[in-house]
Amino acid sequence: MHTDALDHIDPAVLTIHGLLGKIDRLQLPAPSRVEIEGILVRQVSLELDRALPWQAGHAIRTAAIASRIGQEFGLDAAARHDLNLAALLHDIGLLMLPAELRQGETAHDPASYVALQNHSRVGASLLEPFAFLRNASVLIAHHHERWDGSGYPYGLRGKFIPLGARILAVADAFEAIQVPNTPDRGLRDRIALRILHVASGTQFDPTVVATLLAAMEKSPAAWRETEP
Repeated sequence: MHTDALDHIDPAVLTIHGLLGKIDRLQLPAPSRVEIEGILVRQVSLELDRALPWQAGHAIRTAAIASRIGQEFGLDAAARHDLNLAALLHDIGLLMLPAELRQGETAHDPASYVALQNHSRVGASLLEPFAFLRNASVLIAHHHERWDGSGYPYGLRGKFIPLGARILAVADAFEAIQVPNTPDRGLRDRIALRILHVASGTQFDPTVVATLLAAMEKSPAAWRETEP
């Protein structure tokens, strides 16, 4: 395991690393392996929920949204599988942050902000040793890049950002947006989509945002079925 932040390591990292190692060593036929990997990594994501209770369920809901965008985009089965794995584990790097940031507190000082920006790269480095997560780790590394090049950790822009990472960025943001005093999920989704539309072309790939809208219009009720 290679990280820059071993002094901040959360015990859950060791648990999750051990579980992922067992999955990586499974000897299964290719068709069965894909299905089993998805099921088991979904279970691993529950360890993330236990370690980060303030965002419990976020990974599973993000994976469901990313999957629908990927289907609408026409990604092949292998790319959708990698996207699903990445979505389920995209916040693992948060476990390497200082304790106060792991609890969801806002980064107010420059050092904390730099540490928070580093979580996607650190998360990817945690997953790189596992062959079945090699592609997913690339998507995790880049899911906070921005379409205009002002994101992190590498400042990639436009189509230099892997497509799966661009999809994950939109799904992650759409799921995470909170609209106070809006108990109706349908209204919340419409407001969240408007927020993404405003950031389309700067923070987010406009084609991915448009694809999310198309997928929602095709099956609006399905978006309220992403609760774990």
